[in-house]
Amino acid sequence: MLKHASGALLSLMLLAVPLAAQAQDAAPKKHVVKKARHHLVLPAGVQTKTEAKGKLVKHVVMSHGRRKVVYERVIITAPSVPTMGDLAGLNLTRDPLDLKSSVALVLDQSNSEVLFEKNSNVALPIASITKMMTGLIVVQAHQDMDEMLTVTDDDVDRVKFSSSRLKVGAQLSRANMLHIALMSSENRAASALGRNYPGGREAFVAAMNAKASELGMNDTHYVDTNGLSKMNVASAHDLARLMMAAYQEPLLRQYSTDPKAVVEANGRPMQFGNTNYLVAMPGWDIGLQKTGFINEAGRCLMMQAVVAGRAVIMVFLDSKGKQSRTADAGRMRKWLEALKPPVLGGGVPPAYSTGM
Repeated sequence: MLKHASGALLSLMLLAVPLAAQAQDAAPKKHVVKKARHHLVLPAGVQTKTEAKGKLVKHVVMSHGRRKVVYERVIITAPSVPTMGDLAGLNLTRDPLDLKSSVALVLDQSNSEVLFEKNSNVALPIASITKMMTGLIVVQAHQDMDEMLTVTDDDVDRVKFSSSRLKVGAQLSRANMLHIALMSSENRAASALGRNYPGGREAFVAAMNAKASELGMNDTHYVDTNGLSKMNVASAHDLARLMMAAYQEPLLRQYSTDPKAVVEANGRPMQFGNTNYLVAMPGWDIGLQKTGFINEAGRCLMMQAVVAGRAVIMVFLDSKGKQSRTADAGRMRKWLEALKPPVLGGGVPPAYSTGM
């Protein structure tokens, strides 16, 4: 009796297995689509990778009678903020090179001859281009470049809330502070340089404005050492004067054009890169440069370069798009290369001028 019962139970169990398998096959399967990994390209209007990555939103959809779970990346972008140049209508000025910068100026460095200009006498926010004047004040003050400076809470950006790799308490030499302020546009380094000047930051800014007046930069005004304030303003012509003076300082030329460098902070090595990738590009011979960006200023760039055997000063302000300022420099280089050389007798090619 027990043997028959066991046999019947085993038969039922064996029968149940294929039935369960059939039921499982008949049930709709849940498909999960994994998010693809891809190179992140920042869309227009997006300033940071964090902002560009956005938020993953889960959706359940039906496909061929089956449920699928898909993930969609939603990028939230802030409304485009007009620059001060836009508010002044400078973006409406057209030029034959189709520059994306509202302001442009190119000078022959040897004789200050204007080769190209566009709205070059309008004072606009200059963002981190400010740091070139900061560097000029530091080197001409002849302070001890080996002195160790400490980043303090006073150096933390509470204007734009920009990030920094220099933590509060980090100690670097004055030389290293200047190096990464010019090369990598390090805001806390530029702040520390001003704070450690005789008389402090207020005296340093006063020295910046005094130097601007000495150089004939009549449309220029500084309120800080790093350019985070929109109140740091200058015209392209003024910045060309600054470049002429700064070019005379070998340390500014070296520090601003290093493609990358390793500096010591608290005795530990830190690698920094240049904010202007053109310094490492074949075909470019750049002797001095500085970039800048805040929303009110747009993308800015000024640099000294040798093009077709001619040393020139280039200034681009209020450019739209992350790579637009360097693209404008490329357009300008091609235009300069196509210019006929100066004629005999000291003549120069006619300058191109547009705008105010």
